[in-house]
Amino acid sequence: MVKSEDEEGVGLEYWLQWQVLVCALIFVVPAVVALILIKKKREPLSSAHLWVPCWRNLNPLWLLFYRAFAFTSMAFLLFQTVSIFGVFVFLFYTQWSFALVMVYFAVGTAISARGCWRNSCSKKTLPKNGESDEFMKKDLGDSIKLQSNYEQEENEHKAGFWEYLMQAIYQTSAGAAVLTDIVFWCILVPFLLGENFHLTLLIGCMHSLNAVFLLIDSAINSLPFPWYRLTYFVLWSVVYVIFHWLLHAFGFTNWWPYPFLDLSTPWAPLWYLGLGLVHLPCYGLYVLLIKAKNSIFSRMFPYAFVRDAVLSGGNSLEKKQT
Repeated sequence: MVKSEDEEGVGLEYWLQWQVLVCALIFVVPAVVALILIKKKREPLSSAHLWVPCWRNLNPLWLLFYRAFAFTSMAFLLFQTVSIFGVFVFLFYTQWSFALVMVYFAVGTAISARGCWRNSCSKKTLPKNGESDEFMKKDLGDSIKLQSNYEQEENEHKAGFWEYLMQAIYQTSAGAAVLTDIVFWCILVPFLLGENFHLTLLIGCMHSLNAVFLLIDSAINSLPFPWYRLTYFVLWSVVYVIFHWLLHAFGFTNWWPYPFLDLSTPWAPLWYLGLGLVHLPCYGLYVLLIKAKNSIFSRMFPYAFVRDAVLSGGNSLEKKQT
């Protein structure tokens, strides 16, 4: 069987080109630095950050219902996309980031449900049907003491594997959603819209609702958003690039979903460098949005909005609800 020129491009000579080594260094070095930062920068995380809203009088059930709605909506859109275009769509970074946001809402729904359930189980009901005043006072004192103990327990409760995983997915999704939506609406739509590329309602939703759902969740949740969690975003993109390199190396495909991933051109290192650098403004934009949220809302609604630092410093669910 005679191979075509395109198939020959993924042979051994393709991987021995000088630009392949340079491109590999461009994403391997940041990946190593990211792993080192993740190991060193692991701040304590309270479980309350994951399911308690940042709004004092907002019941956590609303955050639970919203996350369940967002997950269901995104799952439906992803199912429709795969049904129309096939699993082939998962070669694109858009579907990777969209699926990641969907996973965040799935995990967030489960953790919110567990938090609400734990909170409902901790509440102590008062006696009914004409108990004596003395007993009522004693029971009320016990209830207050129980609430105080619960607050201390909640704030001292350390997040486990699923809580840290949810935080990592949240911060990775934020950067990935911004990257995909900005590239789509600012580059692909204005310059490539034509005979070979058509904008449909489904495609538009896939490139907008991921960021919209995340932004609404960010306006409600209490999750911190430190700058150095850019490391998760970097690793996510590195995994995507390695995935395509492996597909080409083992001969599963000889087609690149994005032209700038092709290693056959001497301009490939510049494309890869630009791809790496664009992660900084995309993640930085979301960091600025979270900082603006904490700064503006705390001034506009000083009695309703609870900053992350306040939540971690001693305000639990019951204190926020009173």
